[in-house]
Amino acid sequence: MIPILPTCCTPLDAHWPLPFVLPDTVLLSTHFDPSQLAIDDFLRSAIAPPASIQRSVAKRQAEFLAGRVCARAALQQLEGLNFIPAIGDDRAPVWPSHISGSITHSTGRAAAIVAHKTQWRGLGMDLENLLDHDRAERLAGEILTQPEMQRMAAAERDQLAQWVTLTFSVKESLFKALYPIVQKRFYFEHAEMLEWTEGGEVRLRLLTDLSSEWCSGTELDAQFAVQDGQLLSLVSIKA
Repeated sequence: MIPILPTCCTPLDAHWPLPFVLPDTVLLSTHFDPSQLAIDDFLRSAIAPPASIQRSVAKRQAEFLAGRVCARAALQQLEGLNFIPAIGDDRAPVWPSHISGSITHSTGRAAAIVAHKTQWRGLGMDLENLLDHDRAERLAGEILTQPEMQRMAAAERDQLAQWVTLTFSVKESLFKALYPIVQKRFYFEHAEMLEWTEGGEVRLRLLTDLSSEWCSGTELDAQFAVQDGQLLSLVSIKA
C-alpha cells in the first residue's frame, strides 16, 4: 500500500531549486502547515514518530513528518527503497550504510536529498529564513570569523543580512556533509566562507584538522539559492 500524504503537506516537488544540478542524486521538497497537522497524519503516512517527537509541539511534529516524507520518497525514487531515517544518538538522521543523505526544514518548507555513496560521499543541505538586518548584525559575531567580519564590513550594507544568513547556512551544510565522514563535531569558528557569487557559488575553507584527509586549509565548494525569503545551501562531496 502506498502511504498517504499527511494532511499538513503539499504534494512532493521534484524541481531542482539550486543553480547546479548534481547528477545521480534525488532531491524532493514539500510545503507544510503545522496548523493543518491531523491527529492521524503519522498513521496515515506510515511513519512512526519517535518518543521525542510524540512529546513535541505541532510545529516540530509537522517539520519532522514533512522531512521524513521527503526522505522516504527520495530513497524510493533512488533505488526503490522503503526506508525512513531514524534520529541517531547524535540527533542526525540515520541513513542506510550505502546512502548519503540530508534533510532540512525551515518555516513551512522541508526537503531531502539522497545519493549512493559510490557517487557522493557526503551531502549536506540547509534551509534558513533570511535574517533581517538588525538580527544579522547581532548574530554576526557568533557566526563569522574575524576575516569574514572584515570582508562583510567591506561589502554593501544591504548585503549584510544575506551574507550572515549564507555564512550560517553553508557552515550548517558543511557540518552535515562532513560529520558522517569524520565523526567529529566542529563549529562555526572551524570553517570560513572565502567568497560567494550572486550566481550561487560559494568557496569554503576548513580552519581545523578533522582527520588526516580533512585537515585545516582544505577548500570545498558549496552552492545556494534564495527563494521566497528563504536561503537553501548545499555542500556535496564527490566520491
